[in-house]
Amino acid sequence: MQVEAKNPADLKKLKTELTRFMMSYKFGLDELNTKINILQQEFQYIHDYNPIEHVKSRIKTPESILKKLYRKGFELSLSSIKENIQDIAGIRIICSFVSDIYKLSEMLQSQKDVKVLAVKDYIKNPKPNGYQSLHLILQVPVFMSDRMEEVCVEVQIRTIGMDFWASLEHKIYYKYNKQVPEKLLQDLKEAAETVNQLDHKMERINKEITNYKSSNISENELNEIYINNENFYFPDDFYHLVMD
Repeated sequence: MQVEAKNPADLKKLKTELTRFMMSYKFGLDELNTKINILQQEFQYIHDYNPIEHVKSRIKTPESILKKLYRKGFELSLSSIKENIQDIAGIRIICSFVSDIYKLSEMLQSQKDVKVLAVKDYIKNPKPNGYQSLHLILQVPVFMSDRMEEVCVEVQIRTIGMDFWASLEHKIYYKYNKQVPEKLLQDLKEAAETVNQLDHKMERINKEITNYKSSNISENELNEIYINNENFYFPDDFYHLVMD
């Protein structure tokens, strides 16, 4: 599609508006990634355990946004895109265990400046093909120099096994151009069930380890904390301050 001939001033204004539009989603990702990073560090320092294996984020390309807009039959305008396409900014969080997924989801949803627009639980209700993941559509405020934008971010939370399955399924669909043989589809569904069983088994093992560690903590461990690559020792008087 060719842009109608405009004078340089109009083109510059148009480019600024489009840049601001795309940057708002980048800033939305930054806001949510900061929240996730804080939770990640809090878990590590307070609970001596990090439920997050890794985090990935991405922004849809303008071409991809247009394709979805045409496919869904929405009006071609920035306001239509903002209203109807809620996965322009996306974050994928990979957790160690299924229980971690729900803990993290609850913590994100409970933050006062985060608005929950939608929740789709494909773990309790997997897709027919076996796909499992927890999807959230969250809206976060982004403060710019002259305005405040409410930006939608799609958050997918899944275990390592679920992520591996989804990656393999995507590669298979791409290789077969979405015309996947029925035998492979059945194998994928069975593999999804195997992943589910493994996730639950690993979680049971982890609970046993956690219970053992909590009942065998030493006095030295109680008096030391490790923050920002540095050890801090708490004298007994510090504990009196807290207890008082």
